[in-house]
Amino acid sequence: MIEAQAVSATSAAVSTGLSRRTVLSAAFGAAATAAAAPAVIRPAQAETNNTTQTPGATTMGSRITTRDGVEIYYKDWGSKDGPVVVLSHGWPLSSDSWEAQAFHLANNGFRVITHDRRGHGRSSQPWDGNDMDHYADDLADLINALDLKDIFLAGFSTGGGEITRYIGRHGTGRVARAGLISAVPPLMVKTDKNPGGLPKDVFDGLQAASLKDRSKLYRDIASGPFFGFNRPGATTSQGMIDSFWLQGMMGGHKNTYDSIVAFSQTDFTEDLKRFDVPTLIIHGDDDQIVPIDAAARASKQLVPSAILKVYPGAPHGITDTHKDQLNADLLEFARS
Repeated sequence: MIEAQAVSATSAAVSTGLSRRTVLSAAFGAAATAAAAPAVIRPAQAETNNTTQTPGATTMGSRITTRDGVEIYYKDWGSKDGPVVVLSHGWPLSSDSWEAQAFHLANNGFRVITHDRRGHGRSSQPWDGNDMDHYADDLADLINALDLKDIFLAGFSTGGGEITRYIGRHGTGRVARAGLISAVPPLMVKTDKNPGGLPKDVFDGLQAASLKDRSKLYRDIASGPFFGFNRPGATTSQGMIDSFWLQGMMGGHKNTYDSIVAFSQTDFTEDLKRFDVPTLIIHGDDDQIVPIDAAARASKQLVPSAILKVYPGAPHGITDTHKDQLNADLLEFARS
């Protein structure tokens, strides 16, 4: 009963306009009341970094097998001799969420690699290893298996965390420039050192809603705050909502559940300090999922040389809602 009320409250929250500081709590966090029932759900636990990196990966067709036996699906678009762009997607999506940007960049002479994170899309669904260290090492295996060099490495939302942890763990030897698009770094959850973050109960509630009815949760997120469709006067796109839902439901239940901890509780502060390549940060100032002050503006302080571009009034899902503007900005930066 508690869980049903929580998910119902989530639906109500995403249909109204709320302040930037509270909207994620409203959109996701109404489900947090279910976290009060410990016999029903397992609350999110703080991430531990126990990954042991094992070099080497095998590749066959459009998949690689990582050092720990996980199959990662990837797309390889455009000229094989062109400069390389690698794009990492957000939660709970897949590489399909980058289609507009990948198509545009490939049409302009770039070789564009996009992949489905472990447990997402068409990649395999391991029970364990759904954390940023494994995500970053999977990305390293992909980059090494394809022998990619001088990369423009960019990530959206959770993918921004993935590429940030990649640089933190593997450096920039193969990276020429980096991009953080609506990205989660430095840290989403509220801590003593990060008072501007969101309470952990918000993310516990999101996990509770995922357990109760993740299909409905994904529809609520997509029809509400993700694309800004809950804002007064917004024009809703059923196509965007359906695409978000379909991509999310392709992901593994356990994988997308665990990933909530990965994107919300991983601290990327030290990883950002290792950025020593030209970096582009793009964020909407009406992002209700990853508020700009605790994310892009905080990342800019840790990477002072980065270029910060703010899209006025833009929501979280700018890869779709502002794709023409984003395509142009990414192409200009890739060519710089």
